[in-house]
Formats: sequence, structure tokens, C-alpha cells
Amino acid sequence: MARSPFPRTGSVGPAAWVELVRAPAALTVPGDVIAGAVSACRPLGRRVVGLAAASTCLYWAGMALNDYADRETDARERSHRPLPSGRVRPGTALTVAAACTAGGLGLAALSGGRRSLCTAVPLATLVWAYDLSLKSTPLGPAAMAGARALDVLLGATAPGGPGTEVPLRRALRPAALTAAHTGAVTVLSRREVEGAHPALPAAALAVTAAVTAAAAAPRAALRHATPHNATTPAPHPPRAARRPFFGTPAQGVSAVLAGLYGMVAGAAQYAAVRDPRPDRVQRAVRDGIHAMVPLQASSTARAGAVTAAVSVSALLPLARRLGRRVSVT
Repeated sequence: MARSPFPRTGSVGPAAWVELVRAPAALTVPGDVIAGAVSACRPLGRRVVGLAAASTCLYWAGMALNDYADRETDARERSHRPLPSGRVRPGTALTVAAACTAGGLGLAALSGGRRSLCTAVPLATLVWAYDLSLKSTPLGPAAMAGARALDVLLGATAPGGPGTEVPLRRALRPAALTAAHTGAVTVLSRREVEGAHPALPAAALAVTAAVTAAAAAPRAALRHATPHNATTPAPHPPRAARRPFFGTPAQGVSAVLAGLYGMVAGAAQYAAVRDPRPDRVQRAVRDGIHAMVPLQASSTARAGAVTAAVSVSALLPLARRLGRRVSVT
């Protein structure tokens, strides 16, 4: 009988748990829900906090499931990871993934009710489908992009504020920007081990430039615009009542944060274009994950929630610092 490449272990140490779920990378997740909530005019409160916690649980589930699904490949290419190194057994990783998924769905139901659960279920389904079957297929990047878009829309399902149709429509823009960025980073991540042709990081850089421009672009402000925490939507005014949203503090903060996003993601991608070795590609992927934070903050500020945007952006230096100790990929 062939011997398992995964040695038996006793208790799992804290460091192994942190590495298994990429715990510090979870700092790049709550901003999705916050951006979706404020874009949909949902009040920021314990309901949104609960949905952000649900999102984090589903993210951790995906990370643990990723290591379970990739355990044979990691034994050859990344032997330092918790499973191939023998610090965590495959069954334990699968149990963690299932428990985090159940916890995420439960938190979504408790925090947002049926509407939130109806968004969290397809989100969890995409996470499991990506890790177990779609990752190495042409549908992989689209599945990951769809999952992050649903993560933004999860925030739009928070109770309070106006009805359903208008909020979801308002949250589509930040969801689309998040999906575009996520898809580009996912495609690039496929070449972390072997390195890439310069055209691949160049394509990711082009997507980053487009997302930066779209995030920084001024929006039309309505003369009687609805604040992000209002309980009733404003009526649709005639076109003459629409004014360019230039020069306001919220737009200025949004543009600055969009520029920060472009610098964080684009600098590493440009370096990978010039020298597409594996370590440069890995750095571009890592910085691309961290760049989610200022992109989320930009969308949050664009919706008028400047204080919340600044709070989200404050997670970036912490995520980058912790990311030097624990890999986010």
C-alpha cells in the first residue's frame, strides 16, 4: 500500500490555522460588503457588520478548501503549506471549509434575512465550485470574479433603507469594478509558479488602468440626492436637475483612493511586465489582492460615506504588513 504524502499530525498549532485560511487576507474582504451597503443606501450598523463577518467566513472557507483541493499539486510546488508539510491533515482542512461555510450562511441569514441568504448561497456555491472543479478551466477567473461581485451585492441586501430594486441597481457599479479587478488578478495568479509572458501582466495592467479611470470618474449628482443612510429613495428628477459631481469632498476622496488603488496594483504589474519571473508575478498577485482595499474605499467614498471609506482604507497598511508574514495566495 502506498504511503500517504501527508504525515499524521497531532494538534494543529495556531500558525498552521492562520496559514490555512490566510487569516490576514480577510482584511481585504469586509470592504466589499461596506461598499455594496453604502452604494445601496443601506445604513451602516450591526446588520452590515454581521454580513461582513459572513463574507469573511466564506472567504476563509474558500482558502481552506483551496488547500484541500490543491494538496497534491502543493506537495510538488509549495511543500511549505500546511497540508503538504504535515501540519494540517486534508480531512481537517475540509472540515474547516465546511464549518466556515455553514457559519457564513448562518450569519448572513441572521444579519440580513432571506434576501441576504439568497445572495450568500450562490456566493458559497461559486466558492466551492471554483476550488473543486472550475479553478483550472477557462471558467475559473469568471467564477472568482462572480464571487467577489456577489460579495459586494451581499452588502446591498442589508435590511433598512429603500426597497430592493433601486439599491441593487446602485450596487451594480462597485460590483462590476470589483469583478473586473478580481478576474484580472485571478488570470495572473495562474502563472505564479512558472512565471508569465509579459503580455499577461500587461493585460492585467490595462484592466487596472481601466478600473482606476472608472472608479475616479465623476458621477452625476442629483439636486435632491439620497444620502447613503436614507430610508427612502429620492424621486427621479428631470435631466436638467442632474449636475456633474465635481469638486465635492466625497468625490475628491474617492478619486484619491482610486489613484491609490491604481498605484498599489499597477506598480507590481508593471514590474512583472518588465521582468515576468515567478517572484515578480507572485508579488503582482499579492499586491492585486491588497489593492482591493483602496478600490472598496473608493466606491464607499463615491457613495458619500467618507468616514467609512477612510476606515476601510486604513486596513491596507495592516493587510500589507501582515501579508509579509503570512502569504495571501
